[in-house]
Amino acid sequence: MEILKGYVFRMYPNEKQEELINKIIGCSRFIYNHFLDDKIKEYKETGKSKSAYDQIKLIPSLSKEYPFLKEVDSCALRNSLLNLDNAYKNFFDGSGYPKFKAKGVHESYKTNNIKSSYKGNNYNSIKLDLKNKIITLPKLKEVKIRGYRNKKVIPGEVKSAVIKKDAGKYYVSVLIEEELIRPSFIPTSIIGIDLGIKDLIVTSYNEKIENKIKLNTKRMMGLQRGLARCKKGSKNRYKMKLKIQRLYQKIRNARKHMIHDITNKLINENDIIVTEDLDVKRMQKNHYIAKGLNENPISEIIRVLKYKANWNNKRLIQIDRYYPSSQICSVCNYQNREVKDLSIRKWECPECHTEHSRDYNAAVNIMFKGLEKHMLYLEQSI
Repeated sequence: MEILKGYVFRMYPNEKQEELINKIIGCSRFIYNHFLDDKIKEYKETGKSKSAYDQIKLIPSLSKEYPFLKEVDSCALRNSLLNLDNAYKNFFDGSGYPKFKAKGVHESYKTNNIKSSYKGNNYNSIKLDLKNKIITLPKLKEVKIRGYRNKKVIPGEVKSAVIKKDAGKYYVSVLIEEELIRPSFIPTSIIGIDLGIKDLIVTSYNEKIENKIKLNTKRMMGLQRGLARCKKGSKNRYKMKLKIQRLYQKIRNARKHMIHDITNKLINENDIIVTEDLDVKRMQKNHYIAKGLNENPISEIIRVLKYKANWNNKRLIQIDRYYPSSQICSVCNYQNREVKDLSIRKWECPECHTEHSRDYNAAVNIMFKGLEKHMLYLEQSI
């Protein structure tokens, strides 16, 4: 089985390379905004707009008008237009209308690995050398990198790379197509997990995992007030903005580390993982729980669990989002509709008089529902 896997490295470009990265990012943004404006004007006039491939054909003529476009990686410019096309497709699928890109926000560009051969020798525009800690990229040539100290080589074929500038630091994410050998699926254990707000995860084994990574709101408010006092375009404003970016980056990295720790533990210790198919977007409209949902990365945990379960040949089962897991007694199946109130954390079953902790009881019910779904799947496959 072949999969696409991303490897992120910290980059250490020299002054010339740093200047060129910023130029490529700027030109990619310019191309995106220029052709987005063209699409809007053309649609107003004719009711139609050009496809990404038609717009790519216009880049050479645009380069004559703006010569600085010839100095940068041509793959980055083409990928910028493909990103614009994807933004339109997402819009028609229900997302917001594409917006013009602003300087200093999500600064990155994508380049592809172009293969060629000359006199019997094969060449690649992107080369990864983990032994010498160097990556070769189009226009930039050799750049120093750091990461994956335990790996001497990454087997597979390099497809593309995304170069990103974040909080004054540079990163490269290399996409590699590699062969994955999955173990045989022999289920011996199952776990139900209830994703929540008070506790990030409560399992059917009554194990609670808290979200210890939370934004320091007082620190952030102080920095935002400091930013508001700074004069626009000043060096102090740039420094303050960098402090805010680095604080957010620190939180993001800590959350990412926490998510991988949790998902690795769940995947390694269990063969079947059962969770609810939560509608997080709809839940965020409830202002009582919206802040807790923003701090708890529920959607990201489910997303990571999905691909890790696929890689390790484990099964992730998602039960119906409307299943009343918190209201049903896990001992006698009595449904107590009063427990619909989120403020009730503990309750006693009126039928069998069993005392329940809301989240633990929900996790047990989720596990049984998932087991029922798995057994039904086995019956249908026979």
